Amino acid sequence: MPQVAITLAEGRTPEQIRALLHEVHEAVLRTTNTKPEYIRVVVHEVPRSHWATGDVTLTEMDATASGKEQQS
Repeated sequence: MPQVAITLAEGRTPEQIRALLHEVHEAVLRTTNTKPEYIRVVVHEVPRSHWATGDVTLTEMDATASGKEQQS
């Protein structure tokens, strides 16, 4: 029984998440010898303030990027 876990920073629309679930399900179905009803796909959305790269949260990166856009 394949199980796929995907972790994303929050911010996608429900339609984008649904499309992701579908595409991943289809890829697993194409590449494994299993029944569709056995495939599990779980999306975990993490608040942007709880995800850091290089000790900078995604929220902080967003604010920096927004500030640069306003200066242009």
